[in-house]
Amino acid sequence: MQSADVAEEGGRSLVFFDLETTGLGQSCDIVQLAAVSGGHSFNLYVVPHSPMQRGATKVTGFRVRRQRLYLHHQRVLTNSLREVLVSFIAFLQMLGRPLVIGHNSRRFDCPLLAQALDKLDLRAEFESAISGCVDTLPLAREILKDHCLQSFRQENLVKELLGMNYKAHDALEDVRALQALYSVLQPTPELVRRHMFTLDTMENKDPVPAVL
Repeated sequence: MQSADVAEEGGRSLVFFDLETTGLGQSCDIVQLAAVSGGHSFNLYVVPHSPMQRGATKVTGFRVRRQRLYLHHQRVLTNSLREVLVSFIAFLQMLGRPLVIGHNSRRFDCPLLAQALDKLDLRAEFESAISGCVDTLPLAREILKDHCLQSFRQENLVKELLGMNYKAHDALEDVRALQALYSVLQPTPELVRRHMFTLDTMENKDPVPAVL
């Protein structure tokens, strides 16, 4: 973790997070969990129990050999899933019940995170450490509805709005890019509230405001 200014909105800290996983299904395992808030950063890796799917390896560069994790053929240090989640919760607690923001997080990252938290009986600790969650995918669709964009994938939005390319599908690079994208989108507090959800309400069709 690095000390620097924390990203805030309305006096509440913002944490941008992302997962890299063994594939795209809801039975996938977490391989990398990264987050940023201003200059504070978090980035840890896990050796997954399920095998890496070929497509995921091609996109992310992660491989597992003999219970060791490699990224682009370089071995990376790993922690147990419990250690990663407990450390992530501590990171959130340090920031004073932040809003947790991800791109396509309501349909993908948050359900997988909830599944992992439930497996290790850590959901209550996580929920008490945050103010709520926001998915920037529907948020961006609403803000940019008149821009005639071909794609609302994060990589495309960053290129269109910030004029830059970045190393996508590395969770730490993704969250740094998302933090920059969010600052350009500048959603109003009312719009953010409308798109807030919790792990308990994320399966609802319409966003339900989190209790603050």
